[in-house]
Amino acid sequence: MNTTIMWIMAAGAAAGGLDRICGNRLGLGKRFEEGFMLLGATALSMAGIICLTPLLSGLLKQFLVPLWNLSGLDPGILGGILAIDMGGYQLSMELANAPSVGRYAGIVAGATFGCTVTFTIPVGMGMISRQERPLFARGILIGLGMMPVSLVMGGLFCGLGIVEILLQSLPVFLLSLMFMSGIRFFPDQTIKGFGYFAAGIGFLTTVGLTAGAVEYMTGFRLLKGLAPIEEAMAVVSSIGVVMLGSLPVAEILRRLLEKPLNWAGQKTGMNGNSVAGLLMGIVSPVPAIAMMKEMDARGKVVNAAFLVCGASALAAHMGFTFGTEPDLILPLLLSKLTGGLCGAAAALLLTGQADGSNISFQKGECDNDNHPKITGA
Repeated sequence: MNTTIMWIMAAGAAAGGLDRICGNRLGLGKRFEEGFMLLGATALSMAGIICLTPLLSGLLKQFLVPLWNLSGLDPGILGGILAIDMGGYQLSMELANAPSVGRYAGIVAGATFGCTVTFTIPVGMGMISRQERPLFARGILIGLGMMPVSLVMGGLFCGLGIVEILLQSLPVFLLSLMFMSGIRFFPDQTIKGFGYFAAGIGFLTTVGLTAGAVEYMTGFRLLKGLAPIEEAMAVVSSIGVVMLGSLPVAEILRRLLEKPLNWAGQKTGMNGNSVAGLLMGIVSPVPAIAMMKEMDARGKVVNAAFLVCGASALAAHMGFTFGTEPDLILPLLLSKLTGGLCGAAAALLLTGQADGSNISFQKGECDNDNHPKITGA
């Protein structure tokens, strides 16, 4: 199955490259170029933190892992707090007592929970308007509630038993509940907290990237124990290669599914932009979030709920997995798509039609700019 997926991505790369040679007549060449152009942004966001992973692992092993082991849980799950492509996988594998738990935490948990905490929430809240934030936050809340389905699905296909999955994922479940409570009762403070956390990750990434670059060019070590920047860039390059094919494939799927998706949008009470956003989110959450200003109220909630687990399934995350754990491509996709679809389905059940009639707010409960605050799922 993994080989089949990679052949499909290779066919997408071939189609995109050929179309680029022919002058981008089909629009696939543009997607081919976009996949390669994402290399810079991808490297900037993840290469530095990968370089720092040995240092972070050493600190955690010294101060936190001994206490963690007393609980009977594998410390590898700690890496799942970071996104899969922002050091989460490497940290999980460094900390894990059992390699199987490390792979599950770094690939499955990192691609869902870690990505949501370190990327989707802070980036999303920064991109959308304050009027849209309550709807986005509600979708995130619903998506977090469906995350256990995604983790169980991914864990089973990683070879773990159901009891082991639930036990080792307990910290993720508890953190999810904590974040859900924060979004529900203290939305502004929680959003600021996510922003500070993302800023801290950005700071560490820049430090690691700078130190790695200096060591590569001069041999002088600013930080002892840093992973070579060449290794980090090799991981980034593997992601870029897969995106050369995954973006054209996603564009082909969008065109093939345009009519049935428009029909589905009419049946679910969402406009065309809301349905298109779901396809965009599978490739990257950024364009889906950017489109939210053109979505109806229901679509904003549904898309946010989908992004919690489904974001970047066919692009960066699949590319990263191909470069590190190719045997886990199928568990990754099943986990992310199952969780994303469950989140979207739950959001549809918990919201009204496109006018947002069932997306209610408590009377008089507003933020400082007189915009309604979220009241919960």
